[in-house]
Amino acid sequence: MNDTRPSRPRRGAPGRRDARRRAVELLYEAAQRETDPRTLLAERVGATEVEAINDYTVTLVEGVGAHRERIDELLAEHAQGWSLERMPPVDLAVLRVGLYELLWAADVPDPVAIDQAVGLVRELSTDDSPRFVNGVLGRIGTIADRLRTVL
Repeated sequence: MNDTRPSRPRRGAPGRRDARRRAVELLYEAAQRETDPRTLLAERVGATEVEAINDYTVTLVEGVGAHRERIDELLAEHAQGWSLERMPPVDLAVLRVGLYELLWAADVPDPVAIDQAVGLVRELSTDDSPRFVNGVLGRIGTIADRLRTVL
């Protein structure tokens, strides 16, 4: 018999949700260590005792690192009353990943990028964080098409 169901990731193989979470963890750690996230990522990828890092985690960390200045400008502009320095570090890491996916990950629909960021921050941060992240990314999402044309 031929099974026509779509293939699923192997049990234990991390999916995109896990990859996003790991990217947030790396971005958070890099911020706490005051180092470039791409440098930290390179250290981790080269370390043999650390578990393998998902390709999508690498894509996210490198993408956030490459576009960090523009990402932070947009977050500061649309966070309404919040400077980046005042944001909880976990929320900021989630926002950076979410905004990268929103504007630069062509294979991730805008609502998915926002929903995944809200879900992550719900797991990792405060009770108020999901509403905050949803608000910031939602505001940027309304102008995402226009922003993509000038990136």
